[in-house]
Amino acid sequence: MRRRLVISYLLLMVLVLIALETPLATTLATREADEVRADRLADATRFASLAGPALRGGVPGPIGGELSSYDELYGIGAAVVDRDRRTVVASRSWQVGSGTEAALDNALSGQQFSFPESVWPWTGGPVVVAVPINDGGEVLGAVVIAAPADGVRRTVTAWWLLLAATGIFAVLACVLTAFGLAGWVLRPVTELDAVTHEIAEGDRGARVQHRLGPPELRRLAASFNNMADAVSDVMDRQRAFVAHASHQLRNPLTALRLRVEELGPSLTDQPGRAEHRLALEETDRLALLLDALLTLARAEREENERVTVDAAAVAASRVAAWQPLARHRSVALRLAPVADPVYARTVPTAVDQALDALIDNAVKFSGAGGEVTVDVRPADDGVALEVRDTGPGMTLDQLDQATERFWRAPEVQNVDGAGLGLTIVAVLVDASDGRLTMRLAQPRGLVAGLWFPAAPDPATASDPLPPGTAAPTGETGPGETGPAGDAAPPRDTPLTGGTAAPVG
Repeated sequence: MRRRLVISYLLLMVLVLIALETPLATTLATREADEVRADRLADATRFASLAGPALRGGVPGPIGGELSSYDELYGIGAAVVDRDRRTVVASRSWQVGSGTEAALDNALSGQQFSFPESVWPWTGGPVVVAVPINDGGEVLGAVVIAAPADGVRRTVTAWWLLLAATGIFAVLACVLTAFGLAGWVLRPVTELDAVTHEIAEGDRGARVQHRLGPPELRRLAASFNNMADAVSDVMDRQRAFVAHASHQLRNPLTALRLRVEELGPSLTDQPGRAEHRLALEETDRLALLLDALLTLARAEREENERVTVDAAAVAASRVAAWQPLARHRSVALRLAPVADPVYARTVPTAVDQALDALIDNAVKFSGAGGEVTVDVRPADDGVALEVRDTGPGMTLDQLDQATERFWRAPEVQNVDGAGLGLTIVAVLVDASDGRLTMRLAQPRGLVAGLWFPAAPDPATASDPLPPGTAAPTGETGPGETGPAGDAAPPRDTPLTGGTAAPVG
């Protein structure tokens, strides 16, 4: 933007200079030529007054000496020509040139003549003037002078060089002024662009200095700051509401579940027990939803904090933690061999929570006899983690919607889950400047991939988060928090998963 403004200012300045200096340069060249022509015409007129006796009597008289002295003093050739174009008297350096014929034609017709009108630096001919010699109204001949124009060309060239130097100086001054003016005008815009990127990257406290630049841009900066404050306040209120609502609803929900549990022994008929079991499952579903909302609100508030973790060690701990659930569901869960530690730079708990959600979904939807493989490896200047399963997979349209909040595939609406697991994974990965990808596996199943930036200096990496920081479903008691923020079912209920839409 600054370059375009400077170029526009410079182009305008160049056009103004061309419009001003071109007529001035032409005027200077014409003026110098006019001065020379005027002097030579005055000399030729004086010679014409002395050349009358030479043409009438055929004797040179004083004109011969005058022309010789004139030539020796000024180096300018001159000649007296009769009406028959015969040279009567000529100085030593006189030479007939291309312009002398036209000069004689005009002079013998009774008119003064001078050529050229202007002397340009690139022209090479002399300045030619001719004056008729009259006697009682009769033209007896003409005096022709051919003056070298080298001095005139040098003078014109010097003037033009001075004009060019002045123009260059003006252009340089214009460039410096244009850069300063453009910087003054665009500094608020540049800062606004930088602050916009900072806010987009998570720094919601970044603001624009509203005392820079023109008044219009100052008002724009102030309006932008007000808008950023309003948006930040709305986001804080929204997240605080979700967190507070999720937290405050857990206590009455826990009390409600305990009261429903206490009704169990008093129910003796089979239909009543079935309804009692369904009521307990609904309370578990509400607990899953509240804990997932609380985890999501906490994850979205993480800003700029980064820790270095050993992704291989975290993956090993999560696979070990999910083995009981995998065995209960007859699913083979294994970790692909990893030779060395693989360090990643992420927000706290991003790797373990993301793996918890992906492994939970993969185990849940692989079915009995299925296989789930977790792979960790360096890739693309970072760390790649993959969770591969042999479940039914998803369609391409479902893959595009899988990370939307509360979205679940139509065929799994009756499967336990809150529809927030993959949303939480996406938030954590995005906060870590990573990537979440999902693709179909061959011949069946799904591959969920995570990518995190590598640690800048693995040698200084901090110890990975302790294994088992988020216990898998079925390992926590009532009201506790399971993987990816989902509340685990009570110990006396069947083991179930509890995240978002299926990842497998």
